[in-house]
Amino acid sequence: MEESHRPEAKSELDITPSGEAPVPRLNQTRTGIKPKAMPDPEADLTDPGLYFNRELSHLQFNVRVLEQALDEAHPLLNRLMFLLIFSSNMDEFFEIRVAGLKNQVALGDETTGADGRPPRSVLAEISQIAHEQVERQYRILNEHLIPALEQQGLRFRRRGDWSEAQREWVRDYFESEIMPVISPIGLDPSHPFPRLVNKSLNFIVELEGKDAFGREGGMAILPAPRSLPRVIALPGELCEEGFTEYVFLSSMIHAHAEEVFPGMSVRGCYQFRLTRNADLSVDPEDVSDLASALRGELLSRRYGSGVRLEVADNCPDELVDFLLKQFELGEADLYRVNGPVNLTRMMSVLGEVDRPELLYRAFIPGQTKALSKRDSVLHAMAEGDILLHHPFQSFAPVEELLREAARDPDVLAIKQTLYRTGADSPIVNALVEAAGNGKEVTVVIELRARFDEADNLALASRLQEAGAIVIYGVMAYKTHAKMMHIVRRERGELRHYAHLGTGNYHSKTAKLYTDYSLLTANPVLCADVHKVFQQLSGMGRARKIEKLLHAPFTLHERLVEMIDREAAHARKGKRAHLIIKCNSLTEPKLIQALYRASQAGVECDLIIRGMCCLRPGLPGISESIRVRSIIGRFLEHTRVFHFHNDGKPETWGSSADFMARNMFHRVETCFPLLDKKLAARVRKDLETYLVDNCQSWLLQGDGTYVKQTPGDAAPISAQETLLYAYAARA
Repeated sequence: MEESHRPEAKSELDITPSGEAPVPRLNQTRTGIKPKAMPDPEADLTDPGLYFNRELSHLQFNVRVLEQALDEAHPLLNRLMFLLIFSSNMDEFFEIRVAGLKNQVALGDETTGADGRPPRSVLAEISQIAHEQVERQYRILNEHLIPALEQQGLRFRRRGDWSEAQREWVRDYFESEIMPVISPIGLDPSHPFPRLVNKSLNFIVELEGKDAFGREGGMAILPAPRSLPRVIALPGELCEEGFTEYVFLSSMIHAHAEEVFPGMSVRGCYQFRLTRNADLSVDPEDVSDLASALRGELLSRRYGSGVRLEVADNCPDELVDFLLKQFELGEADLYRVNGPVNLTRMMSVLGEVDRPELLYRAFIPGQTKALSKRDSVLHAMAEGDILLHHPFQSFAPVEELLREAARDPDVLAIKQTLYRTGADSPIVNALVEAAGNGKEVTVVIELRARFDEADNLALASRLQEAGAIVIYGVMAYKTHAKMMHIVRRERGELRHYAHLGTGNYHSKTAKLYTDYSLLTANPVLCADVHKVFQQLSGMGRARKIEKLLHAPFTLHERLVEMIDREAAHARKGKRAHLIIKCNSLTEPKLIQALYRASQAGVECDLIIRGMCCLRPGLPGISESIRVRSIIGRFLEHTRVFHFHNDGKPETWGSSADFMARNMFHRVETCFPLLDKKLAARVRKDLETYLVDNCQSWLLQGDGTYVKQTPGDAAPISAQETLLYAYAARA
């Protein structure tokens, strides 16, 4: 540990139930334990029964996120946030994963993953689980969170509970803010069913009477204006004393639907939302200009084929059937909900509520000694490698490094990869400044970063206007590597500096995601980074890279070799242990290598946040493999790999997960931690996750996850322990 900030005052999260100081980081990893069952040398490691389905595993991760909404260890507003994140995750799951399976079925494509399950079977199980969990989500909201929020003075007013003064205010708001921008659409032969935007809030309205043109009432569609907030705070003077009160836009529209159709009688008004296929498809053979092709695809994303219909649970069956027919969906695609159909839009409340006691306590990210005693990041890097663990340690030095390089007259060139950066990015501001100051600035922007395509197109235009060279990477391979390269003239010679990370160059997510940043002036590592940039910007055969592992060329092969090397040590009776921490584990060859390692007696500790297709605990196959998922305050995002290697340990950081797309279809980097102290520090961080008994879920051989609890032991939260060790509480 480089330094520990220990504030004098302690919050409730700073102490154990017994009132003792926080549990220190422990080295309690189980190692050297022989398998209980003899390995089966005849086992077919490609047997589909040895693999979980990727999509169902992904769905189970979303369920673990939803579970956090019930965990009273989280502050109340954070519990609400987890429930809303579940909604957002499910939106993307349907837009991409379910949409992809539906396309397979429609095309008659029976291609299966390693688990061998046909897409139609997977879709049926997804539907069953998703229906159960969405219904449960609304029960958690209505029966747990909303009552708990009301006890804390935060109330969501239903229509039937409005006071007369509130009704008057809602009427005025409707007339002044909603009516001028709302556009009802009657349905008749001259007004066919409208093309509705993906995930937009809409109402289907039943009407009686005749309109101004003598047309008989029937049905109309009422799209909610996208420009308006979905949750509106009532003025303080209209709220009960001690309460902050909110109303939903949907309730306002319900209450005043008849005003939208003057002279007509509204028999019913029911909210619904359609989720569409939102994946982008760009054929490399048909594209001469990737940016132009993506701009066209972004427009079509809003109107892809339907994959899910959400409707109010009181909507009559005949109207539901009408909507399903319009969107060419079946009963399995229908989700009746008891509440707003667009829960994700409630996230705005979290930013408006000034109740810090209902949120996790703020903290100040820590700083390393190497940087705190230097006024220049470049000078500090020149003295030795620096490792930052975000968000426990600040991301600011990475931004400061780029600003410093932009303004340093001795810096000649800057190269940078950008995947997800954010629309208003200090990183981009510094690159623009560097280009304006005459530096050679080259930026590799991945335009196809899903759901960030529009932002990245705008960033590319801004950088090009500033004079930077902008490259869109390699057409058939997404550039997912996180790299920065700086060339500086020092005492008549050129010196190289580099940043390598496991996460994106994004200031906001660096406060929410766990990631590592390596700042280095190591000549060999910097030369490797330079070669990777040259491959991306130029053409030619793959160049020899000394230390970095590089997808799609050497990363997969070397990872398999390192896992097999650990197995070879175990067969010789030597201690053998590996720790893999990443977001997803789905690539079959890597899973087979881990099975071989377990059969040989290697202790395999896998910390996999999301999808995991490997089945742990199978006698003779994976008995010494343990898989855990950590779900907590921060999104676990680090990709780090540790190998005991017969007492000559190797520790690596990477931009890549253990997935086929990362190994074969993306440009990725995996970097060694050459400084032994930094490598040992990462090993201790990993061991902290392995003893977590508060936010850890253990994967079972049947695919279920079991939440770990302290029992009679001291509670250990890895994230809280690391936060205490690295950061300072505000």
